[in-house]
Amino acid sequence: MRVGAIKAALAAVTFAVLSGCASLPSPEVMKAEAATFQLPKLPEEGKAIVYVVRPSILGTMIRFNVFVDDQEAASEMGFTRGSQYIYFNLKPGTHRIYSKAENWAETEVKANAGDIIFLQQEPAMGVMMARNNLFTLPEFEGKYHVKTLKVGTIHKTDK
Repeated sequence: MRVGAIKAALAAVTFAVLSGCASLPSPEVMKAEAATFQLPKLPEEGKAIVYVVRPSILGTMIRFNVFVDDQEAASEMGFTRGSQYIYFNLKPGTHRIYSKAENWAETEVKANAGDIIFLQQEPAMGVMMARNNLFTLPEFEGKYHVKTLKVGTIHKTDK
């Protein structure tokens, strides 16, 4: 068997094992655990705050960079690795949030002053490194993840 084929098979087995190991508690348990949890940061006056969580350990060493409104370096808010989260404030309005791994994932958020928005980065097997998806979470699940994860690397907290 060729070395490349062995590496691909090992990566597939590792992915299958890791994705099968991570299971979340029931929504009721998450709601109970998040009920009294105080988020580390609340929205600044007149702004919304976005928490981007990455609860999976799949692709832990690969950075998933987060950008607001475009994919330019000046718009990068920070990045996560496995089991981390970041946060940043947004002015009210409609914004596109981008997540960069092997691919670009994106979602649109409508931010109102005082909103707390939770997004999740979900890793998937890629060709050269991890790919990702980005989607919104209900408040109880987002708070649960922030409670259980460590803060990632934050470049800016305001956009």
